[in-house]
Amino acid sequence: MKISKEVRVGIVTVIAIGFFIYGFNYLKGRDLFSTQRKFYAVYNDIDGLVEANPLMINGYKVGLVGKIKLTQDTTSHIVITLLLDDEVLIPKNSIAKVISSDILGSKAIQLILGSGNDYAVDGDTLKSAQEDNLKQSVNKTIAPLQKKAEGLIASIDSVMVVVQQVFNESTRQNLAKSFESIKLAISSLETTSYRLDTMVIGEKMKISSILTKVNVLATTLAGNSDKLSNLINNFSNISDSLAKSNLASTINNADKAMSQVSGIMGKINRGEGTMGMLINNDSLYRKLDKSAADLDKLLLDLRINPERYVHISVFGSKDKNKPKE
Repeated sequence: MKISKEVRVGIVTVIAIGFFIYGFNYLKGRDLFSTQRKFYAVYNDIDGLVEANPLMINGYKVGLVGKIKLTQDTTSHIVITLLLDDEVLIPKNSIAKVISSDILGSKAIQLILGSGNDYAVDGDTLKSAQEDNLKQSVNKTIAPLQKKAEGLIASIDSVMVVVQQVFNESTRQNLAKSFESIKLAISSLETTSYRLDTMVIGEKMKISSILTKVNVLATTLAGNSDKLSNLINNFSNISDSLAKSNLASTINNADKAMSQVSGIMGKINRGEGTMGMLINNDSLYRKLDKSAADLDKLLLDLRINPERYVHISVFGSKDKNKPKE
């Protein structure tokens, strides 16, 4: 059967209209051949969000923004229809957050999935949230800096007031004098340093000799370390022996003996006792001296006239006429 020209034109026209409708919806992000579920979210401000903006989960597009309308009450809230692909499961406690999808300010809705196995069904209303816009972000960033800048400016003003009060004419003169004193002190230090350098150069040989002797002494000590160790050990043994001996008792006894000797010497000096009388009284000395003189006379007489004391006659009697001395 032959198709007329009009029928063919009509068929082509219908196909063209269908392609047009499909392309129009495709450009708007709608897929006429896929089943989509509808969810709703209520916002106070959508910040430029329009229909056909993407609906994403972790940056992956799972749907698009449908119809946007204002509520009929006095709150003027905005109700957005979310067209979500059928295969995606959304927990009821998920959040639909308006975000900026690029640096140019294009908007999208990010689904922040909740937890649990209780999933939203077609027609449910999800929780809503909104990302800070550029102005709010800038304000949040600049507000602390502005506060710090204001505090810094106030501090600078206070410092300038203090500086103006401090750096008056008298203070400047005092500062000039202080700097002059510092200059003189530095000059004195330089002179002292030069003198020290000169002295070190002049005494270089002596210092070298002293260091050499110190080195020799250190070498000698190192070579006789064993002897020094033995000497230290001997001192240690002596100190241990003294510590173990009854040195305190000996010292106490010696102290007592010295006290007794001191008492005896005191009595002698005071003329008490036989020894004191012998030392302090000269009458005994004189008697002893007189006795010694008499003894000398007796011995002299015995030597001159022995016959007076020894009566031995060998050849006759003694001479009775011999005069006495």
